[in-house]
Amino acid sequence: MSSHASNKLDGKVAIITGGASGIGEETARQLANHGAYVVIADVQDEKGHNLTSSIGSHRCTYIHCDVTDEQQVKSLVESTLQSNGHLDIMFSNAGIMNNIKQDILEFDIPAFERLFAVNVRGMAACVKHGARAMVAGGIKGSIICTASVAASTGTEKWVDYVMSKNAVLGLVRSASKQLGAYGIRVNCVSPGAVPTPLLRRVLGVSEEEGERRFESSSNLRGVLKAKHVADAVVFLASEEAEFINGHNLAVDGGWAGIR
Repeated sequence: MSSHASNKLDGKVAIITGGASGIGEETARQLANHGAYVVIADVQDEKGHNLTSSIGSHRCTYIHCDVTDEQQVKSLVESTLQSNGHLDIMFSNAGIMNNIKQDILEFDIPAFERLFAVNVRGMAACVKHGARAMVAGGIKGSIICTASVAASTGTEKWVDYVMSKNAVLGLVRSASKQLGAYGIRVNCVSPGAVPTPLLRRVLGVSEEEGERRFESSSNLRGVLKAKHVADAVVFLASEEAEFINGHNLAVDGGWAGIR
């Protein structure tokens, strides 16, 4: 798209971790459409470079970043500041699911630790360094984390994933209390089941099959798509949400609410 969908985020600089595919990819497109300059961070280099070419290199850039390494997260933020002068939006979105069934009787601790390194430790590192950049720059920014409907419920198969998303809620609730004093807002989005490449791989289904399977998981007709989540992130990043802080925004068609 050559023209912005709106100027809602004109002049804003955003970082998205896990930005090369799925919800991150769609959010990168939407933030750019609304006028933000987007730094896409991921470990999927080919996808990241392809996405940058697709959006336009004048509107975004790609940086390799493994969020399990705090030094890489710190470098990501520092290079963003060097290139752009400030950071307004940090979308901490990188997350994984284990391919193995994680029930409590067969709980695989090393697999749990690998997942927590990304979903919890990586999330905390992104919030930490994003917030430090905003505080130092006097920026009243917006930090958004990707949680999940799994943070509001339990599952029999993915205990470690559910634990990690509950931890994200705790991070957002606590960080928002501290950072509000600086005018920095910290919120999260909790998507329902979106047939992203990640979830399709774990379930072993095609996009069409995934959409069919997930359609019944909401009490709203239709299929939840990455764009619905991206729209919620754009809202939380924008001035329209200027007094929303410490909030968990469910984007699930009412699924969590009917449990």
